Amino acid sequence: MGGTGFDAVVVGSGPNGLAAAVTLAAAGIRVLVLEGAKSPGGGCRTEELTLPGFHHDACSAVHPLALASPFFRNFGLGDRGVRLLQPEVAFAHPLDGGEAALVFRSVEATAAALGTDENSYRALLGPIARRAAAVADWVLSDERRPPRDPLALSAYAVHGLRSATSVARRFRTPQARGLWAGVAAHSMMPLTRPPTAGVATLLTALAHRVGWPLVEGGSSRITEAMVAALTAGGGRVETGSWVRSLADLPLARAVLLDVSPQALVQLAGHSLPDRYRRALERFHYGAGVCKVDFALSGPVPWTNPGCRRAGTVHLGGTLEEVASSEDQVARGRHPERPYVLTVQPGVVDPGRAPLGQHTLWSYCHVPNGSKVDMADRIVAQVERFAPGFRELILARTVRTAAQQAEYDPNCVGGDIACGAQTLRQTFFRPTARWSPHRTPLPGVYLCSSATPPGPGVHGQCGALAARAALADVFGIRSRPDVGPLGALAPPAG
Repeated sequence: MGGTGFDAVVVGSGPNGLAAAVTLAAAGIRVLVLEGAKSPGGGCRTEELTLPGFHHDACSAVHPLALASPFFRNFGLGDRGVRLLQPEVAFAHPLDGGEAALVFRSVEATAAALGTDENSYRALLGPIARRAAAVADWVLSDERRPPRDPLALSAYAVHGLRSATSVARRFRTPQARGLWAGVAAHSMMPLTRPPTAGVATLLTALAHRVGWPLVEGGSSRITEAMVAALTAGGGRVETGSWVRSLADLPLARAVLLDVSPQALVQLAGHSLPDRYRRALERFHYGAGVCKVDFALSGPVPWTNPGCRRAGTVHLGGTLEEVASSEDQVARGRHPERPYVLTVQPGVVDPGRAPLGQHTLWSYCHVPNGSKVDMADRIVAQVERFAPGFRELILARTVRTAAQQAEYDPNCVGGDIACGAQTLRQTFFRPTARWSPHRTPLPGVYLCSSATPPGPGVHGQCGALAARAALADVFGIRSRPDVGPLGALAPPAG
C-alpha cells in the first residue's frame, strides 16, 4: 500500500476520520487518510441515487450537531463556503385528520400552537434551549471533565436520563405527545428505555438554539471542505483500497481508526489483549435502517400546510403508535406501520432536483441485519399524511439494513449510530475505559462514532482521538487551531 513518509495514518474518511486528520494536520503532522470506498465522506456523501439531476444525501442529511459541535464551530464551515440552510419549520409531526405539531426556532411560537400543553412545553424546553450551547458542549465532549455550566447540565439531566414515555406524561395533547415521540425515536430504541428522553430533549433544544439545517448542495459539501483543509495542511486522502489488517498499513507513528469495534477486532487480530478484545465483542449494536430515496415530480402534498415548510417530517402517528413501532423493531419484528423519518431538501435547496421537481430522503427502523425491503410500507406512511404522494414518484432507490452495512461497514447490521445508544453505552463507548479513544496497542486510537460522544456529524470523536494521539505520540498538548484563519501548520520535516 502506498503513502510512505507520513507521521500518522487515518483509516476511514467519515466526518470523524477527517476531523482527526484535520486536527493532526493543524498541529503540523503529516497525515495520510485511507478510504476503501471510491469517494471520501462515509455517511456524509451526496449522490445521484435515483435519476440524473436528483442529488440525494447517502446517509446524514440534517445537521444540528454540526452547528453545535465545538470542532465545526472552530473549523468554520461558513467561512469555508459551506452554506447551512434553515427551514422555517425545523421539524414537523403530522397526525391523522390534518393536525400537526410544528417546531420553530422560537420556543414561544412552538408552545403557543400546542393548546393546553403550551405551558408544559415552555417549562420543559425553555430552560434547556436557553442553555443548549453549554449542554451540547458537554454532551459533545469526552464527558470525563466537569461541565463549564453545571446548572445547565443539571437541568438537562433531570429529564435527559429518563425514558421518553416517562417524560411524555407531562403532555396531554396528541400533538405534543406525537412531537415528543417523533424526535425521541431518533434514538433508535424503544421509547420506554432511558436515555431516550435525553435524545429528544437535546435535539429539540438544538432546534430552538441553532436550528435543524440542511447543507446547500448536499452533505458532501462538508466532506469537501474537510478534505480541502486537510490537503492545504499537507495531508492526503487515498480512496478505493480497503484495509484488511493493521499489518498492511504503511509505517507511521500514530494510527487512528474511524471503524467499528467489530472492525477493530478484525484489523488487529490476535494483537489485542484478550480482555479488551472480549469487551469489544460485547459491544451492542442497535436497530438498522431501511433507507428509501425518492425522485418526485413535485413537492410532497402534505395535508397539513405547515409540514410543507418543514425540512424534516416525522411520521408514525400518535405517541402510542410510534412507541409500539420502535418496540416491535427491538423485538425483531418489521412493523406494518413503521416510524418513518423523512427529509425534504427542496424546501430550502431547490437545486437538489431539476426545476419544479423534488427529492425525498426517508428511512425506517428495522431489526439489525434485516434484508427486508420496507419501501412499500414507507410509501404507505407518507401517503397516509400526504394523499397523492404515490402519483408523484418518478423513481425510488432502496437500501436495506444489510445493504447499508455493505455500503458503509461502520453501520454494522445497518446501525447508522455505530452502536446502540443505551444508558451504559452513552457513557462507556466502546468499553469502560477512562480514555476510550486509546486502545491497548501503542500508537493506535479509535475515533469512530463508537467512541464518545457518539453518533452524529460533529467530528468530535475524531478531534478528541487526535488530541490524545498528539499528546501521547508527538508530545503536543496545546489544542491545534483548525479554523480557516488559524493557518494550518506546515508539515514537519
